[in-house]
Amino acid sequence: MKRYKQSEIELIIKILKEDGVLSVPTDTVYGICARVNSPTAFHKLVEVKNRPANKNFPVMCSNIEQIKNIGIVDQKVKKLIHAFMPGPITLVLRKKIDSVLAINNGGKRETNEIAVRMAPSLFLKDIIDGVGSPLFMTSANKSGEKICMNLDDIEEMCPALDGMVEGEVSFGKASTIVDCTGSEIIIQREGPISEEQIVNILKH
Repeated sequence: MKRYKQSEIELIIKILKEDGVLSVPTDTVYGICARVNSPTAFHKLVEVKNRPANKNFPVMCSNIEQIKNIGIVDQKVKKLIHAFMPGPITLVLRKKIDSVLAINNGGKRETNEIAVRMAPSLFLKDIIDGVGSPLFMTSANKSGEKICMNLDDIEEMCPALDGMVEGEVSFGKASTIVDCTGSEIIIQREGPISEEQIVNILKH
């Protein structure tokens, strides 16, 4: 499988624009990404992950404006974004009704929720800006299997990928997931950012 260096960014952007699915390093774990505004790319991502098409994929955005375009950002969400993004946190928001259709997972499932992250590196930010849309970003593994910790594992587990981007990950642990859709936040998964840190920010 072709391995790309991060310096080959124009080629990486071209592959994603043409509905390709790539593995990329993030701050937490290796991820698999595809552009959100393409049902073709979405279905390829489903195939790579061997995942039910009615299950949501998280979306990685370049900046807060992109997050606001697809999700409802209230005061508590704004606090969490400013405190922890970009960083190892995923926020589950109420989805804007006029969000891109493909963010509704290729139209496979009606849902009022969307999970968002902000690009944790200049490399990922440049990719998103170059593609011109947020990216579906999910962990590099088959659905239900252990997360891959290196490129050799990814190649073995996800042979349908259109390539892999070389690079290191920092935390080696999936992001903290915070459900912000209700009046009270719920920690769905604790990762590098603790519940205590989150609660402290929301107190102020």
